[in-house]
This record gives sequence, C-alpha cells and structure tokens, in this order.
Amino acid sequence: MSGADTCRRTVRNTGTLASVPAPIPRRSVSDHVFERLREAIVTGRYRPGDRLPAQRALAADLDVNMSTVREALGRLEQLRLVEVRHGNATRVLDWRKSGGLESLVLQSGAGEPVLGDLFEARRLLLVESARLAAERRSEEQAGTLLDLARAVALSGGQTALLADWAFMEALVEAARNLVFQLVMNSVRELYLPRAQAFAALVSELDELAPLYLQAAEAVADRDPEAAAGAIAQLTAAQQARLGG
Repeated sequence: MSGADTCRRTVRNTGTLASVPAPIPRRSVSDHVFERLREAIVTGRYRPGDRLPAQRALAADLDVNMSTVREALGRLEQLRLVEVRHGNATRVLDWRKSGGLESLVLQSGAGEPVLGDLFEARRLLLVESARLAAERRSEEQAGTLLDLARAVALSGGQTALLADWAFMEALVEAARNLVFQLVMNSVRELYLPRAQAFAALVSELDELAPLYLQAAEAVADRDPEAAAGAIAQLTAAQQARLGG
C-alpha cells in the first residue's frame, strides 16, 4: 500500500463540504478537485472572505489524498481565487477583483450573465481589432483573412463555428496587439470546448457570410472604419442571435 493510499484511507469523511455531492472519480483526480473547488468559488457557494475547510477535511469529503488537495489549492492560488496561508486557514478572495479570465473556464460551463458579458466584450474587442488590423496587417495576413472569410461562406454546422473562430482569431492577430491576443487565448479556453452551445452565432449563415467578406476586404484595402463597421454589424447580429 502506497503512502498516498494510506493517507486517503485513514482520513475520515467529515461531511464539511456539503456543496460536493459525490466522491471525485479516480481519473484526473487533481483536475477534478481543482475544477470542483473553482466552480464552488466562482458560482458563489464560497463567498469572498470565507474560509475553506481544512485540507484534511477536503481530502476526506472529496475522497482524495492530501497531496491532491494541496496541488488543487496551489492552482487556485495561482489564479488568485484563494489566499493560502501556511499554518492558517485558506481564505476565498473576491475573484472579480483579483482573478483573470481563466477564472471563468469552468468544467460545467458559465452562466447566462457571464456569457452575456463575454459576448459584449467579444464584440468590443473584435471591432477595435478590425480597425487596427486594417492599419497594421501584413500582406499575408490580409490574404489569410480573405481565404477564411470565403471558408465561412462554404461551411455549415460545427464547421461554421470553427471557421468563425479561425476568422476572428486571425483578425485579432492581424491587429498586432499582444493584450488582445492574450485575451483571445483565454476566451478560446472558455469557448471552444462548448462551441456547440454557441451554434446560434452562425445561424442563418447566408445573411452573415457577406459581412465576413466585407470585413476582410476592408482590412485588405486598409480601410479601418469600413472594417470596424462590418465587424460591428456582424458581431451585433451574432449577439442578438444568442439573446444578448
């Protein structure tokens, strides 16, 4: 019997973590613990200033060993969701003030208010990216955007969602703003695993497809206002389709 097994079997379930209804599956144990605790914090089951149960109690209630709990808490601390004080309680931080976009990448998905904020931010970021891309793009980037715009028009279903993402990602890259790119990286982790939930983004694609091409052509023509206008119209229509 390993030390980890001994630790797990000698810790008694205390019932202190009422928000976790079932033991953690043995597959990807650390990831499951991390996701479960992060979701409990972001959804408000643990509020800012709350003390998390002691590591031993968490290990018992989640049916894992202590090293797994410590690893999960360390990842939460890196995301600035908790403050771990050695020899003292682990306290929940106000993630809206201390966290980043990574805080929203939940295993079970984000709620409707968060998604509304996400797509509002998406629209604003992409409009400004279009304006910058028209000013800063390379010839290769201009050609890539034209190719991707045509690919959107020929796609459908899941392929259309991926084509939409590829176009928008290339647009942000052409804007040559590092912060915008990093924000898109975080959004990708929230969006792509749940892309099917956003199928409405590319519904009635015949109406939307010309706007991708208008934006790409405006970027190629180095027309910032036309590029921004086409993306503003496109993203507003997409947001409306999602009920935003």
